[in-house]
Amino acid sequence: MRNNFKNAAIAVVIAAFCSIGHADDKVDFFRAVGVDNSGGVQRLIDKGFDPNVKDERGQTGLILAIREQSPKVVDVLIASPKVNVEARNSSDESPLMMAALKGNKAAVDKLIARDADINKTGWAPLHYAATGGQIEIMKVLLEKSAFIDAQSPNGTTPLMMAAMYGSPEAVKLLIDEGADLNMKNQQGMTALDFANKGNRKDAAGLLTDAAKARKPAAAGK
Repeated sequence: MRNNFKNAAIAVVIAAFCSIGHADDKVDFFRAVGVDNSGGVQRLIDKGFDPNVKDERGQTGLILAIREQSPKVVDVLIASPKVNVEARNSSDESPLMMAALKGNKAAVDKLIARDADINKTGWAPLHYAATGGQIEIMKVLLEKSAFIDAQSPNGTTPLMMAAMYGSPEAVKLLIDEGADLNMKNQQGMTALDFANKGNRKDAAGLLTDAAKARKPAAAGK
């Protein structure tokens, strides 16, 4: 009886030490991510640490590395087979979405090579690239068959985001690639409405001109 109690107590102590060790590794991991310490991150992964854990705010190491611009850590994490490149944060953002928003084309290319989901449901990478006016990344996503009229949970399209937040070049690219000018979100707003709401006269002009140019073509069908 005493031996059983003793063994149980030892097991509890060991579990406690393991828990403390894991907590320390987690702190070290996210600290290394923040300062772009790729060697520290690699050592933890080699040690058996799970690189897919989330911090107290629901962020993964890979998403944080992309967001905080820690390029060496980004490379290590994307290259590691232990990293789930589709692991989302608490806002359902993927690493590819963050890389698209930040204009990190190198990360975008590497994530796509690892089969990151280009046409993620809900908010998609193209929404984020359009929001940031990231032309080169938008082109890559479209070349990889990103759905140009992807709808967010509230029906917002990449063109709407480009019209309100992106650059005129982003709006023009989506128009030239055939984005639907007349789609409405759940509030009944079109891309032109988004441009007007954001006081984006350049985007509004592009959308108005495109609508005029498309009318004769539609009438002739």
